[in-house]
Amino acid sequence: MKILALESSATACSAALCRDGELIAQSFQCSGLTHSRTLLPIVHDMLDNCGESLDQVDVIAVAAGPGSFTGLRIGVATAKGLAWAAEKPCAPCSTLESMAWPLAYMEDRLIICAMDARRKQVYNALFLARGDRLERLSPDRAVSLEELGEELKNFQFSKIVVGDGAQLCYNTLNEQVPMTLAPVHLRMQSAWGVARAAEELVKAGALVSGGELAPVYHRLSQAERERLEREQNTKFTIEGDQKHV
Repeated sequence: MKILALESSATACSAALCRDGELIAQSFQCSGLTHSRTLLPIVHDMLDNCGESLDQVDVIAVAAGPGSFTGLRIGVATAKGLAWAAEKPCAPCSTLESMAWPLAYMEDRLIICAMDARRKQVYNALFLARGDRLERLSPDRAVSLEELGEELKNFQFSKIVVGDGAQLCYNTLNEQVPMTLAPVHLRMQSAWGVARAAEELVKAGALVSGGELAPVYHRLSQAERERLEREQNTKFTIEGDQKHV
């Protein structure tokens, strides 16, 4: 089984091609260019350099969330387009689980997956490394750094933090909850992790069609939050005016 995986949930962007769990190729870019400019060319060049085509791919996997709203939309839209054109099933992978898979070999370590969600929050999930598998200890969620720090005190395992929010977690929480940073080459999200997470979805029979594929944000966008705040303020103003009539 061949899996084409896409990762565009944060600053970096990557694509990977795997066959029966073995990495054939991966292309990674963190140049500051928008993913709308880089993702499709990366996929095209990688497949071309491998002598492969989209027709030979069995599953298209993508980091479906959480993550950057724009990055997720670009990744999911790209996967949908490729899947529809080639009539391929899709694997909507958790971004957080995907970033934990490259560390699964570190048996009995608590993997703290962290993406910077701004507003003193991180997108986070906790996993226990089991060598050839992961044991999920929490759902994907948006959580404050303070809440995460308190929760981590309950775990006695050695802790390692991974993701584009790893440095933020380390700088904020390391004094109260000792942890180590994942090695630099494994710290950022990568398409290989997405491909590995997709294998689990294949086993679970959890693939979807291109039409069903959708991003999972876990939090309202800034624009939506601001709109709700304006509506709430307008409601209070109207109610206040009515009391004085």
